[in-house]
Amino acid sequence: MTRPSGGQTPGRLETGIILAEQDPGCDRELQKLSGVKLNRCLHCRSCANGCPFTAAMDYPPHAILRLLQLGLLQEALESHTIWICAGCHTCSVQCPMEISLAAVMNSLRQLALKEGVKVAEPDILDFHRAVNASIRRFGRTHELGVMMRYKARMRRWFTDLDLGLKMLARGKMELRAHRVKALQEIRRLFHSRRPG
Repeated sequence: MTRPSGGQTPGRLETGIILAEQDPGCDRELQKLSGVKLNRCLHCRSCANGCPFTAAMDYPPHAILRLLQLGLLQEALESHTIWICAGCHTCSVQCPMEISLAAVMNSLRQLALKEGVKVAEPDILDFHRAVNASIRRFGRTHELGVMMRYKARMRRWFTDLDLGLKMLARGKMELRAHRVKALQEIRRLFHSRRPG
């Protein structure tokens, strides 16, 4: 949510949090989904200092936890941060309380989709879907196939073409996809449901 600030230039908005619509039980709901005790966060900002994507986020990782602690679930679900998070666990490694922020972000993404919240970063969601389709089909990611599906969905056929050709030349991407031997086991993971 944004609100105009008294001392600002007209037409510019200052980002702020308005404590109007709180959901006081959301931290318990997210704790159940993610397995993370959200109230353990000290707000030391170690997660934000370690995260390679903080500059692209509208809230640093610890601020998402703070939103949840304040009962501002909708604000967290509508944030860009939950979609920009790559799930690399750098923040978790940095955290002195060993909070798995990647698990929280993943749970927030799932909840946002389940509740039909407008996705703040639709390009990233499309990329996630392309990766999941590759894993379902082959049991692993086929990078070239993922990129081709993503580029087709986005209708951006030639962006990054030079990078793709360099990766192919260096053997970083394979032309043919290879299936894993235990493909049925991988597919069962997609069909299993989480409790709660």
